[in-house]
Amino acid sequence: MRPQAEDRRDYFHGGHFLCPGCTGGTLWRAILQVLGKNCIVASGATCSNLPLSVYPTNVEVPAITSSMASPAALLSGMRTALDVLEKKGRRKGKEKIHLVAIVGDGATADIGLATLSGAAERNVDAIYVCFDNEGYMNTGVQRSSQTPMMAWTTTTLTGKEQQKKNLPAIMAAHGVPYVATATAGFYDDLIHKLARARDMGEGFRYIHVLSPCPPGWRFPESKAIELARLAVETGLWILFEMVNGDLRISYRPKERKPVRDYLRIQGRFASLTSGQISQMQRDIDEKWAKVPE
Repeated sequence: MRPQAEDRRDYFHGGHFLCPGCTGGTLWRAILQVLGKNCIVASGATCSNLPLSVYPTNVEVPAITSSMASPAALLSGMRTALDVLEKKGRRKGKEKIHLVAIVGDGATADIGLATLSGAAERNVDAIYVCFDNEGYMNTGVQRSSQTPMMAWTTTTLTGKEQQKKNLPAIMAAHGVPYVATATAGFYDDLIHKLARARDMGEGFRYIHVLSPCPPGWRFPESKAIELARLAVETGLWILFEMVNGDLRISYRPKERKPVRDYLRIQGRFASLTSGQISQMQRDIDEKWAKVPE
């Protein structure tokens, strides 16, 4: 399922306004390398939209920016428009155009959940990528439903009290053909999943990408990839893909590292007590005890 070498041209260029150390640029580059020139991007008012925010943009493919709530609705509208053109014979024999949304976690799990759920329920032929930096980072580091429990944000000064919403499970419950998790820390895995989503045929495909945020998570910008890997190596972030309902764990750490290794690098968890860290470790261990072999 890996894209061929001739498909790996860059349609994403430097000079963007993403923060230093942000893995958003890595995600944009991977998506456009895999999907190639025959794609249209839908985006919203999120961090992931910054490469589109100033003309000329850093992107060599057509892209549309909308409000935070609307990227999934954009996918629906664009696919309907393309279908109409095909029915009228104006696109007969043309290569398939891949539609992809690249959207932040707040716009995905909170503000845009209704349009996302609607597109998934209708099984719109498109790919939706959630750029999950676990908060509203573009507007001042406020908590979202994707912010993990006990994490500091500017609106949870003593730590968030609620669990992180399990959005991949919610999307899987819609019965869509493909749901996957990924991170830039495991780049080959990310490329594989984008390629599988591209090649598996029609239907709604959802990929949830954990994306460490240096200013929001309060860590040195040089540590982003290390943190992305530690999230997986500690078992906090499980890499999996679900194809037509069949679950496969795509990476299983041989020996999970202690969650403390992941937490200690981030200022947003600086106030955690040893008891709270131990509880988080127990929660991870219990979660993995339920993961199928």
